[in-house]
Amino acid sequence: MGIAAAMGGWSARHRWAAVGGWLLFVILVMVVGQAAGRIDVDEDKATPGEVAQAATLIDNAGLQDAASEMVLVQTTHGSVEDPAVRGAVADVMHAVDGTGLVTAVSSPYTTKSVSADHRSALVRFDMRGSSDDAPDHVQPVLDAVAKVQGEHKDLRIEEFGDASGNKAVNDAFGSDFKTAEFSAVPVALAILLVAFGALVAALLPVALALTAFLGASGVVALVSHRVPMSDTANSVMLLVGLAVGVDYCLFYLRREREERAAGHDPHTALRIASATSGRAILISGFTVIVAMAGMLFTGIGDFKAMGVATMIVVAIAMFGSVTVLPALLSLLGERVEKGRLPFSNRRAGRRAARRAGAGQGSSRFWRTVLRPVLRHPRAAVVIAGGALVAIAVPAFSMHTANLSLQQELGDHLPVIRTYDRIDAAFPGGPEPAQVVVKADRIDSPQVRHAIADFRTEAVASGASRGPVTVTLHGPQNLARIDVPLAGGTDRGKAEADLKLLREHVRPDTLGKVPGLQAPITGETASSMDFTHKITSSVPPVFAFVTVFAFLLMLLSFRSLTIALTSIVLNLLSVGAAYGVLTLVFQHGVGASLVGASGTGAVVAWLPLFLFVILFGLSMDYHVFVVSRIREARMRGLTTKGAIEHGITTTAGVVTSAAVIMVAVFAIFGTLSMQSMKQMGVGLAFAVLIDATVIRGVLLPAVMTLLGERNWYLPRWLHRLPDLTHDETALPTPPHPTTPEPHRLTDPV
Repeated sequence: MGIAAAMGGWSARHRWAAVGGWLLFVILVMVVGQAAGRIDVDEDKATPGEVAQAATLIDNAGLQDAASEMVLVQTTHGSVEDPAVRGAVADVMHAVDGTGLVTAVSSPYTTKSVSADHRSALVRFDMRGSSDDAPDHVQPVLDAVAKVQGEHKDLRIEEFGDASGNKAVNDAFGSDFKTAEFSAVPVALAILLVAFGALVAALLPVALALTAFLGASGVVALVSHRVPMSDTANSVMLLVGLAVGVDYCLFYLRREREERAAGHDPHTALRIASATSGRAILISGFTVIVAMAGMLFTGIGDFKAMGVATMIVVAIAMFGSVTVLPALLSLLGERVEKGRLPFSNRRAGRRAARRAGAGQGSSRFWRTVLRPVLRHPRAAVVIAGGALVAIAVPAFSMHTANLSLQQELGDHLPVIRTYDRIDAAFPGGPEPAQVVVKADRIDSPQVRHAIADFRTEAVASGASRGPVTVTLHGPQNLARIDVPLAGGTDRGKAEADLKLLREHVRPDTLGKVPGLQAPITGETASSMDFTHKITSSVPPVFAFVTVFAFLLMLLSFRSLTIALTSIVLNLLSVGAAYGVLTLVFQHGVGASLVGASGTGAVVAWLPLFLFVILFGLSMDYHVFVVSRIREARMRGLTTKGAIEHGITTTAGVVTSAAVIMVAVFAIFGTLSMQSMKQMGVGLAFAVLIDATVIRGVLLPAVMTLLGERNWYLPRWLHRLPDLTHDETALPTPPHPTTPEPHRLTDPV
């Protein structure tokens, strides 16, 4: 009956060994992973390109990538040349230098960091230590600046920079993501309690998902020494691990309960569940892993981390579902019904009466929905398919971009208002482009002349309005040139300025020195390089995921038609999700309903991320439903009868799994950061559409129209490996019995 049945059978016979082995594995990898520690992605090197080249030059020189800070000293009357303002500037420099936490403090009068209207000046300095640790150490510097502000109330004295900005964001939103993560498990458990009506049964899926996540965390820590990880990858791993862990348990529990209700003894029911749902879990798991592997094609550190982490957690959850779950069900027996909720017995009795003449395991709601779909399949395809196509159409006008600080966080934080004031006085000043110059002799006349020419040409070309400042590191033969981009907060204009620096100013000046390296980095450069890399990665990722998913479906069901329709339906659900994202976040339709601000764009990384995640989760549901339809067809039902049986017996569990995921993803849609809000809304909508319109309406309608062609496999493909199993070998059930009120109720 297949490898899944063999694994489930062994686990049921050696249940203590299976459960003990699982717990030992989880504890062992957690301990070893904790001891090894996790290596995180170096954000500066995460995206291939000039940003990574600049970070490598700095690292090779033995320098730390310091966090740059600046203090705005602004007067509403007079000039920064006035003695009172000069005194305030001197006080700022003395105060920040006195903390012992900063270096390279520079006077605005020396660096010419004075605004065109002579009412604003910038004191620049760097935080000591690495930029990663700087937000934790910047508070004394902020306190020193605030003290100077208190002594000069007639002036505006405010600090902004890498360290102070990150600290403000972390203080305001740092707990948002963790709160959402911690809320996900209770939400999932609450829905499972309602679905199953029994505490023990509801705890099983959550326990499997959490232990799979814990085990994966240990493995990921070990793997991070070859593929660096990140906090984002860890959060995505939790989401995906919870999704597939709960789904797989629901599939297994649902089939085992159904077979027992049909009259099979517990051992036989477990064997059938292992051979059917267990096999569907294996197919689904490998398909999800293939989808997640698509992230590796981006070449971006964070995406590679997410891909590897999710592949690991899916593999562990899949293995646990076909091994430890059968062992637990064998151990628990009827005790899986323990902790029943008061309302569940009454609900079970009512369902038993309703289903007495409808067949075991069928869903009354979905049977009602399915009846007109099967009777009028063409109309169902036209209406449901047309609606989804109409929703997807706006996606063709999707505009993607990396969100600016204001778009991401809004303007209610004081640090954002400081950022805006600095940018108004010094366009591009808060986020300057940085040229890292590496030469054999940085102090040679030729190099000094080239740097001077670059400073002059950067302003003359219009790419910058100045001041262009230079920081020399003589012993390391390295220099850093800070170039405020004239475009300022206008991302399009700033990127045009950056291209002007890279394609014309640099070649005409620094490029004339043989052997000199001068990659240009900074926030704008990082954003532009990231967007370019993501955009160029879309075709290979899409091709890889769809082709390999198609091949897996073809081998698993030995049907060219099923493989093709599965890909088309999944792409349709992804397209609908793209359309909703475009309408809500780009065009603002209904944006206020989800608390979104007018960003005018979809965050650049989201379309590819959504495609991979949604394709994996969609195939999860698709494999489960189609496996049940094929099983019914192989056991003698007509294609139409098999479709009706497969949909009505799986729709409940698919709906329950989808409700959990929609609720969890919706939590992320409530976060303050616009990128997280977009991710949550996109995922929640797509899963909802996929589990209802796609699986409940379009799939049965399309399969009904195709009829026997659903099982078409060209003769020349018969030589392909056969990964199916003989459904007719499954034990036939005794005469179906009406489920007792104390039996586990079906998910709704």
